[in-house]
Amino acid sequence: MRFCICFAYEGSAYSGFQRQKGYETIQSVLEKALYQINNSKKVVVTASGRTDKGVHALCQIAHFDLDIQIQPYQLKRALNSHLPEDIYVKGASLVEDDFHARYVVLEKTYEYRVNVGEYNPLRRRFVYQHNYPLQIEKMQEAIAYLKGTHDFRAFVTESETKENCVRTIEEARCEEDTTFKNEIVFTFRGKGFLRYQVRNMVGMLLKVGTGKMTPQAFKQFLEEKNRSRNGATAPACGLTLVALRLKEPYQQLIEP
Repeated sequence: MRFCICFAYEGSAYSGFQRQKGYETIQSVLEKALYQINNSKKVVVTASGRTDKGVHALCQIAHFDLDIQIQPYQLKRALNSHLPEDIYVKGASLVEDDFHARYVVLEKTYEYRVNVGEYNPLRRRFVYQHNYPLQIEKMQEAIAYLKGTHDFRAFVTESETKENCVRTIEEARCEEDTTFKNEIVFTFRGKGFLRYQVRNMVGMLLKVGTGKMTPQAFKQFLEEKNRSRNGATAPACGLTLVALRLKEPYQQLIEP
């Protein structure tokens, strides 16, 4: 029986999503819980994509196969009873045997948060504590250049070995948050993103915000496709996968 789960996690304590020998990851913790539920039989979890060390997710999906007979509501309850408090299964559904969590995703939305006010210890795990003012108008001018289809090689850490860095960003915006005072939110929505791409884009936008780079120089950086020229990466703590849009009829898997 194949199941799909929708889940959320705080990534602070984990070495990313993907299983790594000698490290605790989101995948390894999920598989350990499912091993107990599946009568001590190995279970492989496949998510819609990987997140890096310290990155969070508000809406992530994954599929796996179980050998036992169990109802989705029972699976959700069993998983949450075995998982630590920083991982939570929001829903479980029985799906077709050929269902694949990666291939049903049409779009992903990421948010990156920056605190430009006083240091806030209560938000330190979810927001980059920049703690200095940023020129938001300049960053808004620069971020507009990221919309559309581009070769994002300049924002990919392993750009020298990556063959295809062309991606499409449907939405890219920067605005002051209305809930948390002194926080700026960068939002990126697209079909898929390369490893470290969002954090690298934010890192360079912060250079614009601090006056170290003009919006026009940011555009040139994108067009030159050269990561080695003065690239910057924002810390992982500020990044969260906040939403997914799935192919029909699978959107119901993540909607309450």
